[in-house]
Amino acid sequence: MISAKRAPKEIVLTGAVELARAAASEVADSPSDVGEHLGVTHEGERLASHHFAAEMRGYPGWHWVVTLARVPRGRTATVCEVELIPGDGALLAPAWLPWSQRLQPGDVGPGDVLPFKPDDPRLVPGWKPSGDPAQDEVAIDELALARARVLSPIGREEAARRWYAGSQGPTAPGAIASTDNCLTCGFLIPLQGSLGQLFGVCANEWSPNDGRVVALNHGCGAHSESDIEPTSSGWPAASVVDEIAGEHVSDIIIEPLSPPAVEPPPEPKATPESPGA
Repeated sequence: MISAKRAPKEIVLTGAVELARAAASEVADSPSDVGEHLGVTHEGERLASHHFAAEMRGYPGWHWVVTLARVPRGRTATVCEVELIPGDGALLAPAWLPWSQRLQPGDVGPGDVLPFKPDDPRLVPGWKPSGDPAQDEVAIDELALARARVLSPIGREEAARRWYAGSQGPTAPGAIASTDNCLTCGFLIPLQGSLGQLFGVCANEWSPNDGRVVALNHGCGAHSESDIEPTSSGWPAASVVDEIAGEHVSDIIIEPLSPPAVEPPPEPKATPESPGA
């Protein structure tokens, strides 16, 4: 509570409502963005803040705060700063996350580079040549482990779960509707290692999964051994007639054509004999 002795001096800051409103209106895009006066709070000795409702669209619960001060024995308020701050129940943006944590699968586009994760649990250090030709040949030539890092058991398990439950797994609509699975398809390229027990790569250009990893019990209509069942035509069967012999082949008989009858020419009429005959 302000004492009576200090009240006249504090009235300078408390009563400077229009000065504070003018300062907020100057910062806002429009004077109409500064609403009703919500009150004043004393921040310290010769320091007070005026609060105004924010009327901008998209800022419910926010308010303008204009901090005023005065010098000792001064009777004029001075604007220190103008801020737009959220109040109770204000609409706020989601908590900020680093870029590396905001990315989702599929967000990386051409030219984008992901940050390096030295402690990625999906990876473990790759194979380093041991000097043993037998071991190095298997690890480097057959298993292709001569890389800085390779998939860890966690990485393989996550990939297998993701692929198996995705659109190339056995529960996809195309796989349910197919009659044969990828395991028996000639266009399947098997994978090496433990993932090869469940997955392969499709190499059929007519398949919707061409060039993708598919589960062995996945399937589609482009299976190398599948075929369509013969169906009858909806058109009526055509009638065939032997026009030469007049043989009844279907429901229509057409007799062979006979040459038209030719009538003999009429005999010449008798004429009177000429004189002297």
